[in-house]
Amino acid sequence: MTRRSEVGEAISQPRLSGRGRVALAALVAFGLLPIYWLTATAFTNRSDVFAVHRPLIPLNPTIDNFVAFFQNTALLQDLANSFVVSTGTALLSVFVGGLMAYSLSKFRYSGRNALMLMFLIGQLIPGALLLVSLYLILGSVGLLYTYTGLILSFTTFTLPLTVFLLKGIMDALPDDILEAAKVDGLSRISTIFRIVFPLVVPGLIAAGMFAFMRGWSDLLFALTLAGPDKQTLPAGLTQAFIHEGTADWPGLMAASLITSIPLAIIFVLLQRFFVSGLAAGAVKG
Repeated sequence: MTRRSEVGEAISQPRLSGRGRVALAALVAFGLLPIYWLTATAFTNRSDVFAVHRPLIPLNPTIDNFVAFFQNTALLQDLANSFVVSTGTALLSVFVGGLMAYSLSKFRYSGRNALMLMFLIGQLIPGALLLVSLYLILGSVGLLYTYTGLILSFTTFTLPLTVFLLKGIMDALPDDILEAAKVDGLSRISTIFRIVFPLVVPGLIAAGMFAFMRGWSDLLFALTLAGPDKQTLPAGLTQAFIHEGTADWPGLMAASLITSIPLAIIFVLLQRFFVSGLAAGAVKG
């Protein structure tokens, strides 16, 4: 009879045949090839990028592309804007999404299923279709070309997935815990912030990471809804390195490598919360 510990060990440490290891190594190499080519191009001189016999490894590596990024004050401002907007998007998405997920999970009221269906349909609508409406709305209330307007616009397409992820987690919370909090005299607001949210921290972190990465990497909304002073890094990189008929590929690759480091650090530090949060949100009951 197979023991439960042996099953868990088999899942965490799968046994692969020789062909399986070769296939896995090939898949890993295929996935890492774009990252390697980006890194190699970042250390290549601009005159050598399109050389006919360009080697796979730069023979004369240079850090001039990285130095140029840190000497560009406009890109540094765009980097700061990205941190402000992405952090604001993550916090707002988690706060509003957590409250909505709790409402949809623990309350029964008229229109609840229709609201959930509306969120599901919202996931199917391309963000570009919302751009004109958001531009007109933000312009009419004076939020165009502001941090607040950009954060609100990013939240429109991070909120549906955040709500569904957190709702799946809150569905698994026993109602007995909520009843016990009510008996102890806690209000609904206190129950949410003192009982529910601390119990679903991995899900909150997973939802926040998703919203942060979505806001960090968006280009279309940042180009349209943010002015020169508030635009985020993807828009700044596009305008700084890509011009009509030409592009500074080494500079762009160096900047892309630099700007991907914060996301990599955040993911490594919070990986266990991200994985457990997604797993919890994917299983109901």
